[in-house]
Amino acid sequence: MPRYNAPFEVHVHGQVALRPDVVFEQLQDALKPVWKYAGARSLSDAAGSSYEDEPGIKFDPQEHVLQMCWTVEGDDDFRQVLDEMCMNLNELAKAGAAIEVTFYDTEFEDDEEEEDTDAESRDDFVMLFVGPDPAAIMQVQRDLLVQDVVNLMERHFDGAELSGVVAEIDKLFGQRFDDLVNSLQLGKPPRGSSGGHGGMGHGGGRKPRHLH
Repeated sequence: MPRYNAPFEVHVHGQVALRPDVVFEQLQDALKPVWKYAGARSLSDAAGSSYEDEPGIKFDPQEHVLQMCWTVEGDDDFRQVLDEMCMNLNELAKAGAAIEVTFYDTEFEDDEEEEDTDAESRDDFVMLFVGPDPAAIMQVQRDLLVQDVVNLMERHFDGAELSGVVAEIDKLFGQRFDDLVNSLQLGKPPRGSSGGHGGMGHGGGRKPRHLH
């Protein structure tokens, strides 16, 4: 149902590479928390954005890509919806991806029009990550951090001088990945045990390619 007087306009932006075997029905099920929140009966019904100039939610079955540039009216409870969406997309993702979410305070905009100088904006920005395993997610986090740091430091240093900085970032992420793997190893049942899979199914796997 429409959310009248919703305090936020929430903009979701990102592109997620999906496994080649993923079909629309699987994606619709994965995104169900989002389109249900929007008051729609299906992903197709909710795919259009609140703004006509935004592409909305699109699935490219040839390129196996989910593209999102979509705005919906909502409240803080939409954050829980985003968590559920990311958990579901982890099961369909081929590689790590970042999803940017911006909360625009519509009540603040109304206060500004009324010249209420005491009002403070509740605008917020959240960066979410999805991927088939922790290594893929850490890879995206690492790449974004390197990009941000290099862009900042290139104002003062030549790019060729920053290899040491990038190496230190790789060390930090490498240690984080090793700590994660070690913590998951502690939760595994002994070899030969008839127990289950343990807490997280994607604990092992490859190490991010830049994290030596």
